[in-house]
Amino acid sequence: MFRRIIIGLDGSEKANKAAAVGFDLAKLYSGKVTLMHVPHAETAAFVVGAVSGYHAAITKPSFAEIEKAGQKVLDTALAIAKDRSFENVETQMPHGDAATEILNYADEIDADLIITGRRGLSGISSLVLGSTTQRINHLAKCACLSII
Repeated sequence: MFRRIIIGLDGSEKANKAAAVGFDLAKLYSGKVTLMHVPHAETAAFVVGAVSGYHAAITKPSFAEIEKAGQKVLDTALAIAKDRSFENVETQMPHGDAATEILNYADEIDADLIITGRRGLSGISSLVLGSTTQRINHLAKCACLSII
């Protein structure tokens, strides 16, 4: 049923919960998981700031810092996979609009399920669902699961 699962990550706790749920579902259905993170300066500043005292309000992170923060997001989810003894996982870190990139990749691999956190790091964009999750849920050609 859920053999090709994409998990959209942004570095938030809800995204990490989404990863845990995704690995459990993939294990149940002998599926494969693709972890996707589309890095942006705002999420990179949060990840770098949360870890190393980066002054996000003062300085915009460089491309290298954005890439490093993006890899940290993916590595955190890979650690969750390892904790759950799940090995059939790959990562993708494209650049662009998060919803568009996730939806395009879902179409490319004929995904069965896209899992995201209900609200990620941007509390201003929406009161119930994050704007990325809203777009994915609205436009996806496969099942979607939003984790609270």
